[in-house]
Amino acid sequence: MVLKIFFPQCCNKADSGLLVGHWLPGQDSAVVLAVIHYPFIPGQVKQYIHQIRGQSGVDLAVLGSWSMPKEGQEGMESFLRELRTIFPQGRWLQLSREMGKIGFTSGGEGKTKEEKTGEEGDKVIFVHYEQRKVMLSQLHPTDPPVPLTQSTSELRQVFGTVSQSESLFFLDKYDDSPVKLTHWQSEGREGSIIVELMKQASTPVCLLTAWILVLWTSLCNSRSVCLGRVLEPSETLKANIFMSFLLDVTLGLLLIYWLYRENRVGQLANALLPAADRVAKELEELLQWLMGAPAGLKMNRALDQVLGRFFLYHIHLWISYIHLMSPFIEMILWYVGLSACLGLTFALSLLSDIIALLTFHIYCFYVYGARLYCLKVYGLTSLWRLFRGRKWNVLRQRVDSCSYDMDQLFIGTLLFTILLFLLPTTALYYLVFTLLRMVVVMVQGVLQLTVDFINSFPLFALGLRVFRSYTLAEGVKFSVLCEEPGTPLHLMMDINPLKFSSVVQTYRTATYSCYPKDSWLALCKKLFLGELIYPWRHKTTKID
Repeated sequence: MVLKIFFPQCCNKADSGLLVGHWLPGQDSAVVLAVIHYPFIPGQVKQYIHQIRGQSGVDLAVLGSWSMPKEGQEGMESFLRELRTIFPQGRWLQLSREMGKIGFTSGGEGKTKEEKTGEEGDKVIFVHYEQRKVMLSQLHPTDPPVPLTQSTSELRQVFGTVSQSESLFFLDKYDDSPVKLTHWQSEGREGSIIVELMKQASTPVCLLTAWILVLWTSLCNSRSVCLGRVLEPSETLKANIFMSFLLDVTLGLLLIYWLYRENRVGQLANALLPAADRVAKELEELLQWLMGAPAGLKMNRALDQVLGRFFLYHIHLWISYIHLMSPFIEMILWYVGLSACLGLTFALSLLSDIIALLTFHIYCFYVYGARLYCLKVYGLTSLWRLFRGRKWNVLRQRVDSCSYDMDQLFIGTLLFTILLFLLPTTALYYLVFTLLRMVVVMVQGVLQLTVDFINSFPLFALGLRVFRSYTLAEGVKFSVLCEEPGTPLHLMMDINPLKFSSVVQTYRTATYSCYPKDSWLALCKKLFLGELIYPWRHKTTKID
């Protein structure tokens, strides 16, 4: 049987005293958390451990004794051994270290009858760990996930025990307490008087910020449940949301500074109207080309002229609409730029809406062309079934056999011929305006991806990974600390930091771009059949 003792490095040179820690349930392992120095009163030690046990929720106990020989303390080891009668334990650890040696030994005193029978085969392994890093770290699941074995479960219990025992580390040497301990904060707590004063002064702001973060986290978690990926609310997630908000506002203020420093809003307003006229001119030239013989293709002239004049009239209406709005364009852009104080994402969203309004004529062209093309495709499909003696059963949603008379077949042949010869003209207009619509959708998609990137980028988590990589732990690695004769094996447990890609994947805030989109095959099918493409429509959206 192997006994594993997780020992903090900060206690290697502690004075003689009692070991305070926790026996891991279901494991033959013990986690040492602190050393209580001599002199002490056993009753006060029991009272202090009971108090910490209630605050932390960890079943803390006196694991044994720790002996660090010094001058004038020759009988200290035997005295500490006798304390087992005051602090009854099933197994009493006796750890001692000699001056000048790295490793220390473990005595076999105080075992039960069952443990004494296998004493000769017992082995002790000391696993040294940095208490501060283990307490501040958060153990993440590996990628790909590793099956939960006894060793992985034991490590999670060790990390959980150290992190939950934070109240044990509040007592340092400057506190007026009869119990003196050695742990990672025994020389003084980490902190600053200025920081503490700022915390006290900013209590209302902190409460308001915490309430906003809790509300936003609950919304993000509800989105994550819809995605099938449940995000546990944590302080890191809240800090990521807060840092994303600060980054968004900062970029928005920089945009305002850039826009209003040299009156660039007026320059943009003056350049918008000529750009709209140029776009209209290019569209008119494109329609004139389609109304002729585009690429040498022979089109149906009557339908070609009707469609071309119809679209030219819409371009005329759009230009009139732009010139009617021209006196108010600069004021609209001025207020849109001022809205960047709410964040860069707000300004980019408004920009996307403005692009949708300015390209409304292209959207109308696309809808008209798609509807005509879709009507002809579905008409040809239905008439093709008529030639094969079949029809679509609406109630059962399937194709059934059907008998037609001669009049129905004659009318179907005429309609099939008309639609077939009109299809190339309609398909050409549909193809051209679909390409224009795809360009607009791509521009809006880039703006939406930028907004999602700013809202979901885990800036705080990446900062932790760069400056305090041990706080985001993916696992641990062990190395041999010392191999001195006459001492057990001593291992050093170091923390493996989480990979940068795993940090982004784990702490990325769920946004609308995380929803499942249509596949490329489904998109090509919609384009071929003439179905409308909406960039904001997802699979969960009901279609009338």
